[in-house]
Amino acid sequence: MDPGQSGDKTAARWEHFPHRADIGIRGCGPTREAAFEQAAIALTAICTDPRRVAERTAVEVACDGDDLEILFYDYVNALVYEMATRHMLFARCEVGIDGVGLRARAHGEPVDVRRHEPAVEPKGATLTELRVERRADGSWLCQCVVDV
Repeated sequence: MDPGQSGDKTAARWEHFPHRADIGIRGCGPTREAAFEQAAIALTAICTDPRRVAERTAVEVACDGDDLEILFYDYVNALVYEMATRHMLFARCEVGIDGVGLRARAHGEPVDVRRHEPAVEPKGATLTELRVERRADGSWLCQCVVDV
């Protein structure tokens, strides 16, 4: 079980899923915003244990999409961009979604190679296995494969 999981299937959590060449990220939660927030943690978990990342700096992220799936794709790519250009990792993200517009605040810190021991660097979200859906139990799931 990944560190972001709990036994409650409707609880907010993150996880990775298998893919041949890259890494799948998935966020689940009681709301679509919570699912997007958990996916951000899954993105950080590609690089390091998210529990090692301090919330020292907040970075604003905004994007718009044609639908929720494209919005999620753009959101993940916006986080990857911020991680790469600011040399940061994010421990937590607060997301607000209005229609197909998203505003988020990602909390994290610059990469400390000794403490974070980064494994890989995410290069970008792909359309592979892209999904944003409300499940039968009322919870939300968002996922995609990330190129590493």
